[in-house]
Amino acid sequence: MKRHLLLCAFALAACTTTSKATSTGPGKPAPTAADFYPLALGTTWTYQVKLLGETRTIEVSTLRKTGEGFVEDSTGAQFMVDGFGVRDQKRYLLRNPIATGTKWTNVVSVSSVESYEILSAHQPCDAPAGKWEGCVVVESRNRVEEGTTLVNEMTFAPGVGIVRLSTVLESNGKQIPQSTLALVKFQPPPG
Repeated sequence: MKRHLLLCAFALAACTTTSKATSTGPGKPAPTAADFYPLALGTTWTYQVKLLGETRTIEVSTLRKTGEGFVEDSTGAQFMVDGFGVRDQKRYLLRNPIATGTKWTNVVSVSSVESYEILSAHQPCDAPAGKWEGCVVVESRNRVEEGTTLVNEMTFAPGVGIVRLSTVLESNGKQIPQSTLALVKFQPPPG
C-alpha cells in the first residue's frame, strides 16, 4: 500500500518550454532542480498521508544506488538528478530552469501524457515539519478520460524535497479531493 500510495502521489523523452530563470539575489546563481530533491543515501522523510478518508504516517528513506544511476528509496521508487532535472524512471518531477512558467510534458505510456508547469518559484512554504524560503510549486495534469483530469500539486523546499502534495480529480467541472501528503519530519543523512 505504501509503494502504491507514493507512486500514485508522484504520478502525476520530455518536451520543454522554458521561461527565463532568475537568480535568488545579486551574485547568486539561479537554483537548479537538483537543489530541491536531496538524494544522499540515508535521507529520511516522514509524511502524513490522507487518502480515501484514512490518515496514516509513512517513512521514506533513500537506501541504495542502482547501476543505472538511480537512487532507490524504501518504497522501491527510484529517482535521479540529471542535467534536465529530477526524475523517476518514467517522468521528470521538476525541470530546469526553476522559474515560474517553466513547462514540460512527460509521455509515461502510449495512453498517458502528463503536462507539468511551475506555478510559482522562490516563495515561502510550510508543512508540519517547518517553514522554508525559496520553494517551488509544480502542477501536473493527466487526462484520465474525456472530461476527467487528475491534477497533482507538489511543493518542493530547497534541500528538503517534496514537503506538500495534493491530488484532485477534476470531473465535469467539479474538483474532487483524492489525497494529500505533508512532511512532518525531515532527517538528512548522518554526518
